[in-house]
Amino acid sequence: MRVLVQRVTRARVTVSGETTGEIGPGFLLLAGVTLDDTPADADLLARKVAHLRVFDDAGGNLNRSAIDLLAAGEPIGMLVVSQFTLYADCRKGRRPSFVNAAPPALAEPVVSRFADGLSALGLPVETGRFGAEMQVELVNDGPVTIWLDTAEL
Repeated sequence: MRVLVQRVTRARVTVSGETTGEIGPGFLLLAGVTLDDTPADADLLARKVAHLRVFDDAGGNLNRSAIDLLAAGEPIGMLVVSQFTLYADCRKGRRPSFVNAAPPALAEPVVSRFADGLSALGLPVETGRFGAEMQVELVNDGPVTIWLDTAEL
C-alpha cells in the first residue's frame, strides 16, 4: 500500500460539484492499493501517518505529530482520497500501465480500513468517494509531502 502524505492548511474533495470531504489543517492522504495489500498494511500506515512528526513545535522544528496536535486540542483533520494511479508503471512507452493497482473489489476495503484506522486513533477523518471522478483542492503547507510505501517500511 502506498500513501502520499501532504501537510495542508486546508483541503477539499468534490464529486460532480458536491463536497464529499473537507478539512482545515492536517493531512491530505492519497491512498493506493496493490494486489497483495491486506488490512494489516492499512493498519500499519494509519499508525505511521498518525505519528509522523511533521508539524512544527514551539521552536519551529518538525517535531509534533497529528496525535500530538489532537491531544493539545489543536485543529487537525485527515482527508483520505483513493488514488489507484499511485501504482502507475511508466517504465515502457508513454502510457502508464496500472496492472499493479488492485481492482476496486480488493482496493476499496483496504482504503476504508486505512481511514477507519485513523479514526480509531481519534483523528477526524473525511473521505472522497471511491471510484468516482473527483476534484481535489489543497493548500500544501510547508510544503511537506512524504511518500510512504509498506514495501519500504
